[in-house]
Amino acid sequence: MASSTFKKLASDEQITKTSKALEANGIKVLVAENGEDAKRLFFELVPDGSEVFLGASVTLEKTGIKDVIDQSGRFDAVRPRMFAMNRETQGREIRKLGGAPDYAAGSVHAVTEDGHVLIASNTGSQLGPYASGAGKIIWVVGAQKLVKDLNEGLRRVNEYVLPLEEVHMQELYKASTAVSKLLIVNREIRPDRITMIIVREELGF
Repeated sequence: MASSTFKKLASDEQITKTSKALEANGIKVLVAENGEDAKRLFFELVPDGSEVFLGASVTLEKTGIKDVIDQSGRFDAVRPRMFAMNRETQGREIRKLGGAPDYAAGSVHAVTEDGHVLIASNTGSQLGPYASGAGKIIWVVGAQKLVKDLNEGLRRVNEYVLPLEEVHMQELYKASTAVSKLLIVNREIRPDRITMIIVREELGF
């Protein structure tokens, strides 16, 4: 059972403190009032025609961002192209296609008050682009994901996110998941590469 401790929305003070710390660590921050506002801000950052790789994200599904990227025809959506390819005969092409997109977007699992970002994954498919491969990154993050420090962030990943993601994966694919890989972004050294949209409502896990 996922702990409800980590569902609580961050206060305005905590959002301000975290935003300043992220900015000091090279991550630009925008604050959205709700999911619709976050969607508007997101598409102001991504020009039509851009190549976009989406990490699997309940947040992007709930805001409608995923459907616009994958189905509108306005963007060069990477994941539908990857899923249309044969994994056995085109594995190399799939790996290279997802490894260095112009834009990568998704969400994260915890953001600390001193500006560190935690993203957990079973396959790790989104972690390479997030860490280095993608040209630009956009993360849409519900305010319930803000935590005090790295220890609390790790607890959030293991005690809250993992049980919910297990249920989600069973419902979708009848498959289990795990925190097989964990990316911690302490700082971004490439100017204007990462933007985080913090949303003042509960979104995703």
